[in-house]
Amino acid sequence: MGKQVTAPAVRARKRAAGHEPLVMITAYDAPGARIADEAGVDLILVGDSVAMVVLGYEDTLQVTVADMAHHVGAVARAKPRALVVGDLPWMSYHLGTAEAAANAATLVRAGAQAVKLEGGRKRVPVVEAIVDAEVPVMGHIGLTPQSVHAMGGYKVQGRELDAAEALVEDAVALAEAGCFSLVLEGVPDVVAARITEAVPIPTIGIGAGPHCDGQVLVMHDLLGIEDRVTPKFVRRYASLKADAVAAVAAYADDVRTGRFPAEVESYHAAGETLALYGKAAATA
Repeated sequence: MGKQVTAPAVRARKRAAGHEPLVMITAYDAPGARIADEAGVDLILVGDSVAMVVLGYEDTLQVTVADMAHHVGAVARAKPRALVVGDLPWMSYHLGTAEAAANAATLVRAGAQAVKLEGGRKRVPVVEAIVDAEVPVMGHIGLTPQSVHAMGGYKVQGRELDAAEALVEDAVALAEAGCFSLVLEGVPDVVAARITEAVPIPTIGIGAGPHCDGQVLVMHDLLGIEDRVTPKFVRRYASLKADAVAAVAAYADDVRTGRFPAEVESYHAAGETLALYGKAAATA
């Protein structure tokens, strides 16, 4: 599978310099990490989206640093070649730089090789503190799910010129603060293109069009495991939930009709045990 992906290697991956686009996908456990890694992705994001697609919450605001460390550890134990990025959850980097750096360290101790946080220029002191603690930081601007209430819902950001220019300024500030890459979520394609041109670090889009330096999707969305909501930017590559429901229904039917377990799925005795107990089983 090649060498371990590192944050400095990702930082250098600008398409304008001739590099192919970065591929990032979420994973929340060891099986998911192995799937992602064997598929050859560059980065695995242990996202706070675990709240909705795994833990059953309605938004990302419910997960804690302990929750994220638990899932980061599960992914890291798969020992993927891909760079493991741990999401810093809501209120883990909002109360001061020291607490933010400590929470980043918790995710690193769990197995993350970098952390991600949401927000623009207001996050510069936090980014600088975490980078100063020798932890690579991925930024995230545009539609930031942890700000869902402040934004009034999951809405595309940067449609108007002043908002677009503010996003460009945010991106430049985060790059200057030391971020090694930047997620752009829910922004118009031309705005994402402008941001990508304006910063020396790679941009990774989700609902940000084709002009970014890479793309990210939630694994459960692209595999069709999560099918309750289909954002415009999701392309489904499988229908695993439907396949799983059909498989479990077939199993249930086999159990109820006596087709499972069959002879081949049963263990067998021999000698005296078979002679003595076999008669009883035959009459049962």
